[in-house]
Amino acid sequence: MDIPAIGDAEELSCDVLVIGGGTAGTMAALTAAEHGARVLLLEKAHVRHSGALAMGMDGVNNAVVPGRAEPDDYVAEITRANDGIVDQSTVRQTATRGFAMVQRLESYGVKFEKDEHGEYAVRQVHRSGSYVLPMPEGKDVKKVLYRQLRRREMRERIRIENRVMPVRVLTSPEDGRAIGAVGFNTRTGAFVTVRAGAVILATGPCGRLGLPASGYLYGTYENPTNAGDGYAMAYHAGAALTGIECFQINPLIKDYNGPACAYVANPFGGYQVNRHGERFVDSDYWSGQMMAEFAAELASDRGPVYLKLSHLPEESLASLESILHTTERPTRGTFHAGRGHDYRTHDIEMHISEIGLCGGHSASGVRVDDHARTTVPRLYAAGDLASVPHNYMIGAFVFGDLAGADAARYAAYDGELPAGQVAAAHELIYRPLRHPEGPPQPQVEYKLRRFVNDYVAPPKTGAKLSLAVAAFDRMTGEIAEMGATTAHELMRCAEVSFIRDCAEMAARSSLARTESRWGLYHERLDHPERDDTGWLHHLDLRKSASGAMEFTARPVEPYLVPVDGFAPAGGPSRHLGEVALVPVATAGRAEAPATPGSGAAGAGVAGAGAVPPQGAAGPEGLPAGRTGGASPRILELLALAEESPGLDLLGPYLDDPDPAVRAAAVAALGETVPAGAGPALAARLADAAPAVRAAAAAALRELVEVLPGGPELAAALRTALAVPDATVRSAALEALRALRLGDAGLYAASLADADPEVRIHAVRALVSVDAVAALATAAADPAREVRVAVAKGLASVHAPAPAPLDPLLGDPDPLVRGAALAALASTGCPAGYAGRAVAALADAAWQVRAGAAAALSAAASGAAVPALAGALADANADVRKAAVLALLAHRDTEAARSALATAVTDPDADVRAYAGRA
Repeated sequence: MDIPAIGDAEELSCDVLVIGGGTAGTMAALTAAEHGARVLLLEKAHVRHSGALAMGMDGVNNAVVPGRAEPDDYVAEITRANDGIVDQSTVRQTATRGFAMVQRLESYGVKFEKDEHGEYAVRQVHRSGSYVLPMPEGKDVKKVLYRQLRRREMRERIRIENRVMPVRVLTSPEDGRAIGAVGFNTRTGAFVTVRAGAVILATGPCGRLGLPASGYLYGTYENPTNAGDGYAMAYHAGAALTGIECFQINPLIKDYNGPACAYVANPFGGYQVNRHGERFVDSDYWSGQMMAEFAAELASDRGPVYLKLSHLPEESLASLESILHTTERPTRGTFHAGRGHDYRTHDIEMHISEIGLCGGHSASGVRVDDHARTTVPRLYAAGDLASVPHNYMIGAFVFGDLAGADAARYAAYDGELPAGQVAAAHELIYRPLRHPEGPPQPQVEYKLRRFVNDYVAPPKTGAKLSLAVAAFDRMTGEIAEMGATTAHELMRCAEVSFIRDCAEMAARSSLARTESRWGLYHERLDHPERDDTGWLHHLDLRKSASGAMEFTARPVEPYLVPVDGFAPAGGPSRHLGEVALVPVATAGRAEAPATPGSGAAGAGVAGAGAVPPQGAAGPEGLPAGRTGGASPRILELLALAEESPGLDLLGPYLDDPDPAVRAAAVAALGETVPAGAGPALAARLADAAPAVRAAAAAALRELVEVLPGGPELAAALRTALAVPDATVRSAALEALRALRLGDAGLYAASLADADPEVRIHAVRALVSVDAVAALATAAADPAREVRVAVAKGLASVHAPAPAPLDPLLGDPDPLVRGAALAALASTGCPAGYAGRAVAALADAAWQVRAGAAAALSAAASGAAVPALAGALADANADVRKAAVLALLAHRDTEAARSALATAVTDPDADVRAYAGRA
């Protein structure tokens, strides 16, 4: 499709713009219209069946029905469940308004279970309080709401635009208030701008954050259309988000990414058990602590974990099947039937969902007050997007209602829309069309969400979270390169950008809160304790003026309802700024700098005929391996290669004047390997084009074990040793050695090569023919890496002896000395050398000490064991490991066994493991 011009945008206008047609969005639209506002409802799918509610609802989790529960009790319960980090004024809105909302929904036609007397049949599922109100026909809730939206009086005030996906909220350059949005049509690709008096975000959670165990992108616990759209839009509009480090993680059915619904089964007598049939959950079901207990049980020898139903009577099972197989997930019954499982004979294996962000089921969302207002004027958030902990469906309806009522005060914005913001949104939407052959969205999204699983999912550590931030930063460029050709693909690409934003928020927020809280939701292994003194705070994040993600620790306000164990005092916020990443280097800091060898400079110098770096010009004046245009000869060659041609047919392409054709012919030769391939490849090592030589060298290395040796190949390889290209000379030496086509004199001549890498290959070749005398001459090589290779080589010949190592044992470079000492473990370590090794255990360089410990494995036990026992206290874990490995060689002595016994409690896992072998 063509990219529409910004000037061709379809411009819409309204008083209240509602983004998202799910639970909160439909209620916000209805209420705003009832208050007289002109409402525009944008939905990227179709309102008739969009949002999590359309998937079915088996009941209300938080119904505060008079006579069955009290609002203050509910507020206290949610405060405890969220470890004290709540704004009770927002939770209280759900507590006090929830029952009226139940009645409003009932007036629309939504059915709630009642008893024989017409009273709401509220069930007790939580450890305290009765809050669950079943909905036997909850699968029809969305249909009922859509019917309300399409009533004549509502149609006059609510304009629904299905298949329109906003990507950015527009804000006024003067005062920062929300004035509209920018999006596009997900079917036609048309560009759409909206001017509005107020904007309500109701896009649901970020359910597509972690990757399900199945690896299927859309097999998520939450509705997979919920990709964090609103989180990203609120962030880029300047709104504060809060609690993003508090993840949503749920128990679910193993291999079926839907809820196990223990809270539905509980009133019928179902419960969670381990494989021994023992109940194990001590905490209440809606807390993160419950998930921590669940995860611990699952990981123990008491797992797997099951939802036990098989003990229930037929009547209860039939009722559960009616609810769980129709209302909650229509595919659930099919899943069980496919496995041959029946609740009467099989309990349900459970597992843990991927992570997500969700205010309604945990606490992570856009910061709102008790009227759903965000920190950006005239921008609202409601439903699972808003941070009102454990708000669930009724809370989404309540806050949609609050947002609609408050937003209805504003009239449509009539100024110019900010051109820069519109242009930026246009670029975000349509950039995948600029490179349609770019990486497809599924591949990029899979990679992104695998990083989330690997580095962000609990248990968390600062190091893993820092790796996550680096990965998400890196993937910004990859996301920008995604390709698309249709409007639907544009939608998916935009969603990936939202997921990336949410992933970075999750990682950075988790780094910023340096404590553990909410059980499994925010378990920091490097900060395992809860810290109410320093962290009884909301953690807010926002986008700074410079574009960085910055944080503020905002104290929890004094409670409206006292809760034992928590006493927030309020006070000023603590500005944290940008979060610091944890160092994640793979190599530890050296204890002493390596002594520069005389060959330090030469080690990095290429030979006169070195291959030009990538992008450098070849002899034809073009980039190496490039011809400036596609050759039809290459297409012919590719077609020919499919037929596995002989060398006679490939020959003309190997001699083609175009180097790109010759390189392609070499690649084809390496793939088909016809008779005579070896000499033909070796001949190309002398090609005039660097790209052809590199291809030939790579093919020889790849095929060296399958190519037959012979005089013709040997001659071509010997000739290649004179090619002014170090890559070629290295490959030729490697092939000569592997095919046993060279001799000591030939290899020794290459010890004088200008390139250290070639000399290292010469050392390896000399070892292959046991040329100890020639090897010893290389002990004075100017390059440290060559001398290290010599030390290792002298230990690898068939009849190793310590004497040739003498010059290397006194080498000024610690790496060379360490390698020479380690070689004594193979050559033997007689008394004189053992004394040198014992002395070397005090060397400043840990590499030397590790080599010395290794050497003592071949020394006499009387001299070696006491020294090695002392080395078990070395500050460096690698030295201690070398000492343990050396002591294993002396384990027939009591002294060695005693020393090893002390190492089994070493803080290093490798040391402990190897010591345990004794």
